[in-house]
Order: sequence, then structure tokens, then C-alpha cells
Amino acid sequence: MKNLVFDVNVVLDLWLERQPEARLLQIAALIDCQRTGTALGWIASPSLHVLEYLAYRQFKHEGADPAEAKQTVKQLLAKLQQQLRPLSAFGFQQDNALLAQTDLEDAQLVAAASVLQGPTAIVTNDKRFATAGSNLVQLKPAEVADWLGQSKPSENLNFVDLQTQQDAIRPQLEQHLHRVLEHGQYILGPEVGELEQRLAAYTGARHCISVSSGTEALLISLMALGIGPGDEVITTPFTFVATAEVIVLLGAKPVFVDIEPDTCNIDATLIEAKLSDQTKAIMPVSLYGQPADMDAINVIAARHGHLPVIEDAAQSFGATYKGSQSGNLSTLGCTSFFPSKPLGCYGDGGAIFTSDDQLAQACREIRVHGQSARYVHSRIGVGGRMDSLQAAIVLAKLERFEHEIVQRQAVARRYHQLIADQAPQVQRLPWPKQGRTSIFAQYSLLTRQRDPLQAKLKAQGIPTAVHYPVPLNAQPAYQHLCCPGCTPVASRIAEQVMSLPMHPDLSEADQHRIVNALGEKQHRGVASPSTLERP
Repeated sequence: MKNLVFDVNVVLDLWLERQPEARLLQIAALIDCQRTGTALGWIASPSLHVLEYLAYRQFKHEGADPAEAKQTVKQLLAKLQQQLRPLSAFGFQQDNALLAQTDLEDAQLVAAASVLQGPTAIVTNDKRFATAGSNLVQLKPAEVADWLGQSKPSENLNFVDLQTQQDAIRPQLEQHLHRVLEHGQYILGPEVGELEQRLAAYTGARHCISVSSGTEALLISLMALGIGPGDEVITTPFTFVATAEVIVLLGAKPVFVDIEPDTCNIDATLIEAKLSDQTKAIMPVSLYGQPADMDAINVIAARHGHLPVIEDAAQSFGATYKGSQSGNLSTLGCTSFFPSKPLGCYGDGGAIFTSDDQLAQACREIRVHGQSARYVHSRIGVGGRMDSLQAAIVLAKLERFEHEIVQRQAVARRYHQLIADQAPQVQRLPWPKQGRTSIFAQYSLLTRQRDPLQAKLKAQGIPTAVHYPVPLNAQPAYQHLCCPGCTPVASRIAEQVMSLPMHPDLSEADQHRIVNALGEKQHRGVASPSTLERP
């Protein structure tokens, strides 16, 4: 989304009614841009005291009682801060800002506006700001509507766009991060406890245990279950390596079960044939953001001695299965806050969800080196705590998360239709199954000419990715555990799958550009035919 940073004089025009009525209505509409969703509106923090001083002086000059003038300005500032976001000016910016221009308030405004990631305009009457060398533009109020209406595809697209998201939540980010810096509790600070409470409430699980990564979430969950040497864990070969890695690290054996061709999740109908006396858990992965067939998996687990089920929900936090949240669909659920995940931090982080009190207590102890009390180590553990700064970032992102879920699904729906209409030579994966929603951590499709298609898209500034090019049972570190031919669907999908740019702020113009490139006729690589569901 585009950003509008308002100059003091434009705001004063509205407050003091210094322009014709039509112009005042135009300015009022621009300042209200955030509520209407046309742009993100900002007022630089240093501008607030300037506004206060100039407005107060003018009201007094016009004959207002000083106390009345002060109260009027206070009310105007309060309303403005409800309409516009405060844009911080940091101390480290000041020296360079003053070198650029002689007016301190102007310099601070430019410095503050320059940190915004998306297209940014300073709304001003006189275009006096020194913006050379920056990406900032200066616009008079009458010029803003045309600028907002301009929509051109980005020259080089982002596969995941964290910059636009950062603009949207900047005030919340700054507030949460500064709170951590102020109290100084960097490990298991109050943000960690607040995050755990909010995530538990979101999923409906009784407990949330935050940890240092999604990988650590899986490892700690297995340790809490007592998985060890000689044990077997049923899982999928078509996933990120961490799923199997944690099993092997504990001396257990991953037993790979092939996947469904439509969801790319573990095929529940094949699980029972792989069970043995050594099977101690089942670990399905909710790939690409859509939960696996958890009811069928839980029934199998219950039928065979109430085996624990661990949902690897690293890509699916925010998705649902028959009305229940991913992460709260089995004995334990694990998610990741890696930056590119639908709900990510700015480093590593993860969480475990369970409604089993004993497992929750075990997980909490394991994440702090097995401590049941300070320097009392009741079990083997790891250093697996999530730090307060990362928890603060996730808390800030939670405020926009529901909006982003809706946007991700809208982007996926648009892809689905555009590809059907304009690029039928590539195969869409079917829309999520009935009773399930997807968070669309990735938007993936199938093509037999993946390498040349990726090269062509890259040449046009369109990034792609492959999730995943080699099934785990064909990886050098794991191939001795299962013959590659045992999972033919996973092998075929791995040869054909390709992911397109996917994030909640992907514009329609950029999606049209991506699909137009896909639809060019020199690449016709139709994957195996299937009946595809329309959204």
C-alpha cells in the first residue's frame, strides 16, 4: 500500500480553514485515507509540536481565550492521531538529516518518511523538501488522487513481501520492541507470556509453549513423548528436512508414507500398512498451509494403542480443519515463526500447542535444559526458549493477522482463476478440500518444464521457488531409511512442483504480470491431468 506523509501546512489549512471549501474537503478526505483503505496516512512525530504551537498561536491571534485555544488544539491533535499514524524520528537520524537541509522539522520529516518501505509521498503545498537521492515524491493535495490511482507492476517482485507488511504495522512494532528495550527482560519476558496466552486462545488449545524455532518445537514435542532409539515415527517424505531430522537426532527412525496427489499431504489410507510394534507416533505435515486429513489420522492412531499425533503446522498456522484451528487438531501441534511464514518474526521462533497438562509441563521443562526449578534438572533438555524481542514482533503482527488470512485467500483465489483462464498449460493444485481452509503459505502448481519456466520468469523479474525438489527418502542423509520408489507420488510431485510469489499484499497488477508470463506459449509443460476444483 502507498504511504502519505502530511506536511504541517496542509494540516493547518484544514484546521484553520485557510482554503476554499472544496480544497478543505479534499484535504479532509486525504487525511481520512487510512479509514477508507486508500493509503497509509502518517504524521511525523516532530511535526506534532509544530502543529500545536502554530495552531495555538493562530487561534489566540484570532481572539480566542488562551485556555479555550489550548483545549481546541488538544482536541484537534487527538483526532489527528486517530486518523494518521505517528512516524518516529530517531536520534541517530538527526545528524544526517541536518546535513541535507537547514530546517530541522523538514529534515526530521524527510528522515522519518525515508524509512517507509512502500511508495511514499509527502503531501505539501510548496514542495520545499530536499528529497534528492530518496524514493520520496512530493505532491500537492490536488495531485494525490492521480498518484494513488497509478498502479504499475514492480520491476522486480518479492517472493514474500515483508516490507509492505512492516509499513502497515510499524507503530505496533516500535511500541512492542521499545517496551522490551525498556524493561530489559530479553529471555522469557512478559511478551513471551502474553504471546503464549493469545496463541493458546486463538487455537483453542489449553497450552501454548513458545520455543526458539519450528524445528525445536518438533524436537521438544518428540522428547516430551519419550521418543528415542529403536522407535519409529510415521511421517511424510515431502516436507522440509526438519520434520525427519528431529526424529533421527533422537535415534528414532522416520517411516515415510507417500502423499496425496491433490493436497501433497500424507495419504492417510496408506499409514496402517506402515505401522509396526516400534511405531510410537505419527507426524503429519500440513503442507502449503492446508491441514492433512487429521480426523482419519487420529482415528488410526486411536485404533493402534492411542498413538500420539504431532501435527507439523509450520506452514498452516491460521488454517482450519472442520472448524478447528491448525495446531489444535491432535495430541500436539507445532508451528514456526520463521520470517517467511504466514505469521513470522524477524529471526527464528516457534510454538507447541497441546491440551495435555503433563505434556505441556514436560515441554516447558525441556525448553529450559530440563529444569523443573532453578538449577534442578529433572530431565534431559535443550536451550529452546523464544526470546522476548521475537515474541514482541509476533505480537505486533497478530494485530493484522486476520486481515492477512483473508488477503492470502483472495490472492490464491485470483491466481486460481487467472491460471485457469490464461495459463491452462500449467496444472493448479486443487482448491482446499471441503471442510478445510488453507493459509496459503505457498501457492504451488505443477509443470513438466519447471527449469526453463523458472529461468524465463527470473529473466522477467519474477522469483519462484521449489517446495521441495527432492523427497526426504531420496536425500543422501535419509535414503537408507526407505527406497525412493516406495513413494512414487512424492517423487513425481517433486519433479514438477513450483511455487509463485505469495503474500497478502500482492497486487492484482503483479498477479496479472506473473500469470501472463506463465501463459506465454513457448513453455507448454502440462503435468498429469486431473479434475481440478474451482474455488
